[in-house]
Amino acid sequence: MIELKFNSIEEEINYPPISDFVSLSFKRDDLIHPFISGNKWRKLKFNLIKARELNKKHLVTYGGAYSNHLLASAAAGAKFNFKTSAFVRGEEANNPILNLCRLFGMNLIFVSREDYKNKAKLVSNNFNDNNEVYVLEEGGFGFEAEKGCREIITELKNNYDHIFCSAGTGATAAGIINQVSLSQLKTTVHIVSLLKGGEFLKTEIDKLLIHKIEYQLHTDYHFGGYAKTKPELINFIKDFTQQTGILIDPVYTSKTLFAIQDLASKNYFKKNDKVLMIHTGGLFGILGMMDKFI
Repeated sequence: MIELKFNSIEEEINYPPISDFVSLSFKRDDLIHPFISGNKWRKLKFNLIKARELNKKHLVTYGGAYSNHLLASAAAGAKFNFKTSAFVRGEEANNPILNLCRLFGMNLIFVSREDYKNKAKLVSNNFNDNNEVYVLEEGGFGFEAEKGCREIITELKNNYDHIFCSAGTGATAAGIINQVSLSQLKTTVHIVSLLKGGEFLKTEIDKLLIHKIEYQLHTDYHFGGYAKTKPELINFIKDFTQQTGILIDPVYTSKTLFAIQDLASKNYFKKNDKVLMIHTGGLFGILGMMDKFI
């Protein structure tokens, strides 16, 4: 059976720069599993179910050297009895993320950045004769991923005026938006782009929507682009983590929380609004930036 025992909870957060303005809560999807956490599990779940139904036994995917998706895929493969392989962008490397992937049994295939652009060709050249292969798109993007991310909303115990989530590919965002609509919730969904020039994400998100649904896309909180940071963001992470005991990462969750704080400081929210941030996990990505926190 493809299922995990859940530890995810809704937790009200007392962080004065924000909570002075609104009631702030986290959906703690970072607690789902040590390695298959957050939206990585959400995106994998129905892909794994589909792979099992199709009698596929070998998961093949893609990612960078510090990809949380690769780690989650490797751990999920070990837990649910799938062989796993991944094409890793760039020169061969050793780091804590990749070593954990290896420990979970994942076969890592390092490819040049140029070759990485043609992912279908990589699979064809390496696994063309293997009918047991099931391909997971980069970051887990796709309809199965969107379906899994809907469950973030169905699990909620409370109602919120605003729900915030970060976006890299848009699958998590689409699942949240779709389920808010299907559940007929009077909630404004806010998507915070992690990418410079992230306006294109609207097109990617809209591809996965069940119909035209209104939502807010914020594109000014990328701090230079995907996996880019600035001292202001690093200091924000340090302050929040030390005040709350909740770790947020420099790639995803910190930028979303920073957006909430900035909007609160600009009186974007109404008094007593209830705001929920989806903590999408991905915490191991911080290992690639630890030098910034020392």
